[in-house]
Amino acid sequence: MTRRTAVAGGSAALMLVLALFAAWWLFIRDDSPPPVSLEDAVSSVAGATSTAAGTTEELAAPSSGRADGDVRGAWAVDPEGSFVGYRVQEELARVGATTAVGRTSDVAGRLEFDGNAIMAVEVTADLTTLTSDESRRDRALREQALETDQFPQATFVLAQPVALDAVPADGEQIAVTAVGDLTLHGVTRRIELPLQGHMTDGAVVVVGSTELMFADYDMEPPRAQLVLSVDDRGTLEFQLVFRPA
Repeated sequence: MTRRTAVAGGSAALMLVLALFAAWWLFIRDDSPPPVSLEDAVSSVAGATSTAAGTTEELAAPSSGRADGDVRGAWAVDPEGSFVGYRVQEELARVGATTAVGRTSDVAGRLEFDGNAIMAVEVTADLTTLTSDESRRDRALREQALETDQFPQATFVLAQPVALDAVPADGEQIAVTAVGDLTLHGVTRRIELPLQGHMTDGAVVVVGSTELMFADYDMEPPRAQLVLSVDDRGTLEFQLVFRPA
């Protein structure tokens, strides 16, 4: 083999590697946000608090009027650090299998705790502001699947109290199941929602997810020229930050 041939062969191999990397980066790589996790949620809230503390002399104390350490009473969703969203598997032309993830931070809600049980929860999400990595998908959901032009909100209302063995201490993690009514696409169904919670820096951080069948909420998978197929189910996921109301 001559030196020129070896150099040419090496260049061709390098070009092939670069082409494969470019194809992976542009078409195959799945850079969707990871599923919700309590660890990531707590870290994001702690990071936001740290950043805020670094730019002000002192963080304002909650105006709830309750004594330090008293977690009884009403808690309100803080949109900063909170989101509700979906996760759906799809097959795209020239791309392959990918995970579609859309989220909105336009979330409002309240939680009532009497010291022994969570007595009430109501959370509302504005689905018209769901945003994914593809604006065409976001526009399609206005008239397909979720049909957010017609059904702009999703709500969850607790149907029965959630008893706690003890008042969670700061830094303590809890896991419970909430039974409540989920209204989505104009359909209300009772579901069991596994939740994980953590108290940190005076806030209650809650994450959860559950699989939903589109047909249960009278939805059909979205259709588009580039979409070869979409699963008949998706995952509802959320991260909520509650602060004293």
